[in-house]
Formats: sequence, C-alpha cells, structure tokens
Amino acid sequence: MSATPFRQLALQGAAVIVVLSLAWPYYGWQAEAMPWRETSLSIGGIALLFATLTRQPWWWRLIHAGFMPLVWITYRLAIDPGWFLLAFILLLLVYRGALSGQIPLYLSNRQTVAALDRLIARENARCILDLGAGLGSTLIPLTDAWPERQFTGTENAPATWLASRLLGVGRPNLQLRWGDLWQTPLTGQDLVYAFLSPAPMERLWQKAQAEMTPGSLFVSNSFPVPGVAPSELIEVPGSPPRPLYCYRIQ
Repeated sequence: MSATPFRQLALQGAAVIVVLSLAWPYYGWQAEAMPWRETSLSIGGIALLFATLTRQPWWWRLIHAGFMPLVWITYRLAIDPGWFLLAFILLLLVYRGALSGQIPLYLSNRQTVAALDRLIARENARCILDLGAGLGSTLIPLTDAWPERQFTGTENAPATWLASRLLGVGRPNLQLRWGDLWQTPLTGQDLVYAFLSPAPMERLWQKAQAEMTPGSLFVSNSFPVPGVAPSELIEVPGSPPRPLYCYRIQ
C-alpha cells in the first residue's frame, strides 16, 4: 500500500470499522454504554497493526496509532474548533511536503554540511542545488564558505521557505525559491542534494537522469535510490548516522 493520503484515510477507516463492528453488537447486547476511551485506544492499536503490516513509514504509524485517541482527548477537553483550524494552517505552512508528497521536514546536521563542503571542493562544483532546502541550514553555511559558487534551494512549505529567505539575506550567490521540486529544473547543476524520504526517490532518480548533465553528481541523504547501486557511499558520523548516497550521472 502506498503512503498517499487517500490510502492512509482508508487504512484508518478500516481500523474504525473493525473495532466498531465488534464493539457495537457486544455493548448493545449487554445494554451498556460504549466505553469510548477504550474504543479509541483499540482503534489506534488496530490502525497501528494495519500500518505495520502494510509497511508504512514510521511517521504514518505514529499518526495512525495516535489519531483516534487524540480525537477522544480533544472531545473530552471541549476545545474550541477554531484552535484546530489554526493548528491545521500552521502545520500546512511548515509541513506541506509531508502532507502533499510524503516528505517530512528534515534538517541536515553539521557533519553533513562538512561532508558536502568536501564534495563541492573535490568535484569543483560551481552550481549546487538543494531540493527541499527547509530552513536553509545546509545551503547558508555552504554559501558563506564558497562565495564564488552559485547555490540554489527549493522549498514548498511557505513558512520554512520564508524563514530561509530571512536567514539567507545578504548572500548574492544564494537563491531560495518557493516551489515544487518536481517543477524545479536540474539542468546546469553540478551537484544536486536531497534529504527527502524513501517515497520519491525512484521518481526523483528518473528526473535526475533525464535532466542532469553527464558527469554531475546526485547526492541523497539517508535514502538510497531503490535498486540502484550508488557510485559512492559516504558515511557521515552522527546519531542517527546519515550516510550520503552519491550517484554519478552517466
């Protein structure tokens, strides 16, 4: 089962149907009120089981396990619905990639930035692109280290893009664009870096092969391209480890 929102909704719905189809007849026969706390916990447990059996990413498993218990808690707290709307808007502004493309917000650590710095020097890369630039935590220090090189980042979450623009002010060799990575051209880039998730890697590799110049380098943090052996694997120390999978464009 793929991790699209509609599939996830169906999975959660299946857990609700399974639990309620057993609970309603039982408590109806006993003429007792249904214990909604226990019912919500049961739905969360069944949803977690379904998510695990269908090999969903870990963040979807957490969402499935906690969704219905959180619904019950918020119902008991009688929270004004306006707060839910505000929370949804804030989440959309920051985690749009996770909702629309199964790409959570990941921030590269200092060890990764140092490894990329060495790659830029070794490859003599003049144009570097970060797909999913987030807060600019990768590009900004690299831009400062290489003022004569051109760095570009693309980010589709409005809040994180705006934050990166503010943090990156005063750097003429840095461009931070708000947009979809699938609409971002890879042509002319010597090194393309991505720290996304397993979900888009196969499609992204096809895009890289079609658009990047032969001899250039595609680098994925933590997530390899399925079925493709990297031309180089760079181990990056940290907790957890964040290896860089490097693919030379042929």
